[in-house]
Amino acid sequence: MATTVAHEALKPAAKVTRAGWYALTLVSAAQAISLLDRQILSILAPAIREDLGIGDAELGLLYGTVFSLFYALFSLPLGRLVDGWIRTRLLGICIFGWSLAAGLAAFANGFGMLALSRLGVGVGEGATQPAANSIIFDVFPRERRGTAMAALGIATALGLGLSMTLGGVVAHWWDVRYAGVEAPGGFSGWQFAFLVAALPGLLLSVLIYRMKEPTRGAMDGIVSPPDPAPFTASAKVLGAVTPGANWFYLWNHKAGAKQWTVNLVSLAVILVFCVAMTRITQAFSPRPPIEALGLSIDPHVLQWSVVAIGAFVILNLFQSFKLTDRATYNVVSSPSVILLIVVAGFQTSINYGVMGFTPSFLNRAFGLSPAQTGVQFGLLAAVLGMIGPIVAGPLSDWLTARMGGKGRVWLTIFSLGISPFFGIWTFSATNPTEFYLRFVGYSLILTLWLPPLYSLLYDLVLPRMRGITSSLFIIITTLLGLGMGPYFVGIVSDRNGGDLGQAIMSINVVVPAILVCLFVILFRVNRDEATMLERARAGGEAV
Repeated sequence: MATTVAHEALKPAAKVTRAGWYALTLVSAAQAISLLDRQILSILAPAIREDLGIGDAELGLLYGTVFSLFYALFSLPLGRLVDGWIRTRLLGICIFGWSLAAGLAAFANGFGMLALSRLGVGVGEGATQPAANSIIFDVFPRERRGTAMAALGIATALGLGLSMTLGGVVAHWWDVRYAGVEAPGGFSGWQFAFLVAALPGLLLSVLIYRMKEPTRGAMDGIVSPPDPAPFTASAKVLGAVTPGANWFYLWNHKAGAKQWTVNLVSLAVILVFCVAMTRITQAFSPRPPIEALGLSIDPHVLQWSVVAIGAFVILNLFQSFKLTDRATYNVVSSPSVILLIVVAGFQTSINYGVMGFTPSFLNRAFGLSPAQTGVQFGLLAAVLGMIGPIVAGPLSDWLTARMGGKGRVWLTIFSLGISPFFGIWTFSATNPTEFYLRFVGYSLILTLWLPPLYSLLYDLVLPRMRGITSSLFIIITTLLGLGMGPYFVGIVSDRNGGDLGQAIMSINVVVPAILVCLFVILFRVNRDEATMLERARAGGEAV
């Protein structure tokens, strides 16, 4: 929310305090638990199907595209609330809420209760990344933010590893312990695993809720005045971006003919594009309909319908900025910010495509069982996912100290430019040992881009805009990454007769676009960073 009241400037802080390290530890733990509660469904899916009679289609709808849409959509109003309210309280409340929702799955006796549980987890987790990023940038100086972002990357890998290990081990232990007898509460192994997964979040929520709120903007020397009505602003964001409700928002804010024309013409373009892509993909890779919830749904129609909704939501968000928060519009719409998010979205589609289908590739190419793949590949990927950020974070900070923002861009160009060659080499392996050895190098390169890109992105916006910027990042990377990556690999595999190695590598078709965006950023980043305050002031911000 823009303000016209002048405030005394802060002096930028130069070091990380003990409270800063404590805050990083807690928000990193929140990130790990977020991934644990989100991903545990996948490892427990076989037992859930057997007990509840739920098919792959229903589980796919919950875990994949539809879950992604709810998670991304609700991150926007929650991200706005991050920018205006007490972040520690918000994050603590959301962790408590999604932990209860995760535990609710233990009581599911059918699709409906399980759906309610997973949607509750998705909505609650919408605040995690915006709040974590905003808090970290207010306790770490610019020169140390690569290291801080690396901690979040490590937490993500740890959460993924825990979801596989905890979910599988706890469920198996419970079923063996009570084999042939009535278990306490009548819980089966998968139900008990959901309860166990929910417990850490309940404790963490209390610790984060009680944590001292950092001074917003202290590390950047930029005052962020209190938001007089953060909850009202958050509700308005939800209304502004939700299809249908957005038209009431435009009418209520007396949008002119130009805004209405942009909205309706853009909607028409989005619909035409998605209808065309639906027909193209149906012809490229015909797929049987999904039978779920008593409906017969064409997967291509479902896929591109969600893409259309997501694209319209993003358009509505920028229109709402232009009408009610011109300063945010001027800052967030800078070329460097937009291109960084696009790069992240394209690269996330590669990462999800690779990680989503590599277990099936190992099964088809080398005959590994699901249990062997889970232990070997799952643990290897988790360890490498932690090592990569440990290397990339300090390296990003070192380059920043010597080259400024351009150093971070060069590291990202190096990582994403050579990764396809390592990928082709890895997926042409002739045996599992050879594959795993090559995958070590490929995985480390694929994780080098995260700390420099994250730290650069949030340096390009004002402290009070980091929550909503993170939410914008989430919705674009979720739609392009989780929404498009596995989908693209799947239809290519269906088309080429099940050659998953070729299908996984085909997603690198977006790499040229990634590199073009990065070189544009390289030549613009210093200019966009230097003019950030000027553009904010032009929008009415008193900084």
